[in-house]
Amino acid sequence: MATAKKAPAKKAAPAKKAAPAAKKAAPAKKAAAPAKKVAAKAPAKKAAAPAKKAPAKKAAAKRTPNAAFMKAMTPSDALAAIIGKGPYPRTEVTKKIWEYIKKNKLQDAANKRMINADAKLKEIFKKAQASMFEMTKMISAHLK
Repeated sequence: MATAKKAPAKKAAPAKKAAPAAKKAAPAKKAAAPAKKVAAKAPAKKAAAPAKKAPAKKAAAKRTPNAAFMKAMTPSDALAAIIGKGPYPRTEVTKKIWEYIKKNKLQDAANKRMINADAKLKEIFKKAQASMFEMTKMISAHLK
């Protein structure tokens, strides 16, 4: 009976040793394969870098202003009370209106997109509060 016990023990031992060896070999192959892919990707990234710099130079070029925005326009009396008399381009009118709004703290504290109109702005807005997006439409009605 003693010999029967030794025989199954010998068969089990080599099977356990063989399994860990197979596991160690498999990760080694996987580790080698990604190393080749990384080496192949590195030159591709270097080649793509100069392509990114070229569009940046185009964006840095100066823009020419639209002639329609730069045309001097005369404000109405209600608008002239806020920005002053004289012909101004639309861009300057918008800047001066925002200076007036910031100076008098007319921008709504909770919703910065809304402008609370004071007595002078109510003549232009025709309401107590207006959105900054509506403002340009309302102002354009006061420019000739």
